[in-house]
Amino acid sequence: MSVAASLARGLTEMRLELPPSAEERLVAFAELLNKWNRVYNLTAIRDPQQVVTHHLLDSLSVLPCLGAVKTLVDVGSGGGLPGIPLAIARPDLQVTSIETVSKKASFQQQAKIELGLDNFAPLCARVEKVRLDAPVDAVISRAFSDLADFVDLTAHLLAPEGRLYAMKGIYPDEELARLPAGFVLERAIELTVPDLDASRHLLVIRRES
Repeated sequence: MSVAASLARGLTEMRLELPPSAEERLVAFAELLNKWNRVYNLTAIRDPQQVVTHHLLDSLSVLPCLGAVKTLVDVGSGGGLPGIPLAIARPDLQVTSIETVSKKASFQQQAKIELGLDNFAPLCARVEKVRLDAPVDAVISRAFSDLADFVDLTAHLLAPEGRLYAMKGIYPDEELARLPAGFVLERAIELTVPDLDASRHLLVIRRES
């Protein structure tokens, strides 16, 4: 099955309707990721079909959970995941991607240019040193290993009523028990990704009232 057909099938199963040309851009992004991956080792996944399931569909699985979020920071995004797929799927969403590894940030910049993503801005920096012009509605990551570190290093980017979105595999009870003071789990959402045989959760964290 082609990448385009696999993506279309997955989107149908997930009941996601994307804007015109979004699927074409997602396929182009997958092809660009595969091309750069052969030289720069952006991700461990090489198989084009797995790029669809493990990267594109996995990233897009959080789309219904973002609600009215208009400004989003993606932290430790590597090859631009989930930030680039989300920017493609929601042209109204302003996405800033923060990545410390220069070759990965360079790839993201190239993807921005080739895909014409005016709503996507990559930064090569350590997240704790980043100061934005304005706080954002949401910060997301699927790369942080520990929730406490995620909160400690990114909370300064967040608007008072904003939310932190942590994409995780198995439900992390022990990590949740170590959340920093002043932050609580608002909800945990079990995510379903077609053809991905793995536990997936989205944890939504907010400041305590």
